[in-house]
Formats: sequence, structure tokens, C-alpha cells
Amino acid sequence: MSLPKNLGGRLTRFADQPTVEVRTSISAPPDVVWEYITDINTSARFQDEFLEAEWLDDGPALGARFRGRNAAGSRAWETTCTIVGFKPNRLFAWAVNDVENPAATWTFRLEESRDETTLVYHRVVGPGPSGLTYVIDKYPDREEEFIDARDAQHRHHMQAVVDGIKQLAEEA
Repeated sequence: MSLPKNLGGRLTRFADQPTVEVRTSISAPPDVVWEYITDINTSARFQDEFLEAEWLDDGPALGARFRGRNAAGSRAWETTCTIVGFKPNRLFAWAVNDVENPAATWTFRLEESRDETTLVYHRVVGPGPSGLTYVIDKYPDREEEFIDARDAQHRHHMQAVVDGIKQLAEEA
């Protein structure tokens, strides 16, 4: 059995708020990339778990909410997300479900250099409840296995999203 991701030599536990981060360099200015990351449906074009979203408030803006629809296998679910980070051409972040105790927090960050923009896509799980906590509660002896598998799924989807945004921005 291979060991899951670790933090400082420890096995990853839900209480550690597991993170995944991917990045890509894009030959386009931040304002072009910004248009794609703040379109809450762009991600649905490049992966198959997130299906679509709709704004519940006027967005994108700090504090605005959107409803996301997701599916994996035979399971489908909706979340209500709130924009918790909004700095034009720099940062776009949202908390899933409860802002004070989110199931996850997702962040797009833009870093500008001379001729390109680095797009960073970051996810933190927890500390609030989610489908992952449900499975861990049911099978606590497999916590690290479940976290490792979910991290791998998210890493794959997140990389597909940043690669897709790169293609769109460079063709714009």
C-alpha cells in the first residue's frame, strides 16, 4: 500500500485541512485570464465533476453567492458558494456552503511577470462537513486513503481547468 500525501512527515488527516495546488504559465495579461476565472462556468468546460453554476446574487463580487451543481458517478449534489476573496486581476476565491466553516475553499490566484501570467488554482478541504467527512465517519480506518484519492481527483480536474484556461487565454 502506498502512503498518502503527508504534511511534515505525518499522514494527512481531515483535521489537517488537506490542500491541492496546481499552476500554469499563460502567455496573456492578467486581465484576459481574469475574465475566464471569474466566469463561474468556465471550469465545467474542462472537467466532468463540476457541471454548472448560477449566480444567486450579483457577481462576481466579494460576498456574492452562486449555486454549483456537481456529479460523480451516480451521485449528484449542489452547493452554495460565497465569494470570500476578490481582488481584480489578482485573486478570486470562494467558500463552499458555510463561510465560517466551509466544506472547502477554492482559490484562483494570478501572478504577473514580464511576458506571462502564472495561474495558481488552490483547494483547501474543511474544516466543515462534506461528502468526504461522511465517508471518513463511516470508515474512519480508511481516512488517509479517502483523502489521498480525493486529492488525486481534484488535482486531475484542477490541472485540466488551468490547462483549459491557458488555451482560451492564449487564443483570445
